[in-house]
Amino acid sequence: MSEGPDNIVLQYLRHISTQVDRLVEEVSEIKVRLTNVEENLVVLNRRMDRFEQRLDRIEIRLGLAEA
Repeated sequence: MSEGPDNIVLQYLRHISTQVDRLVEEVSEIKVRLTNVEENLVVLNRRMDRFEQRLDRIEIRLGLAEA
């Protein structure tokens, strides 16, 4: 009878191990995707900075802002 509880415990441990492995894979995928989002955000911020510089030049040329 001692084999019964050990087998149940081992089954639960294997199940938990399998789920932990899946979670590790999912977290790894999320980290990759988050890195991609951060990189795209950097690109967008650079573009916005350039838009701001261009708008400042246009305002100066139109006399709407001081140099």
